[in-house]
Amino acid sequence: MDKDELTGEFKQAKGTVKEKAGELTDNPDLEAEGTADKVGGHLQEGFGAAKRKVRDTVDDITDDE
Repeated sequence: MDKDELTGEFKQAKGTVKEKAGELTDNPDLEAEGTADKVGGHLQEGFGAAKRKVRDTVDDITDDE
């Protein structure tokens, strides 16, 4: 797993906690911050997955030579 994938998953989890805390405390700013963290984490995780796939493909090509 790529470092960006792990960091993205962590940001998503952190965002979920912030969203729930915002809902429970009736704090729309905290809830919105949590949503933004989740979206950013999802994007970072996807970027990490793409990097890993490219790296795996390059490794497969170089192994065949």
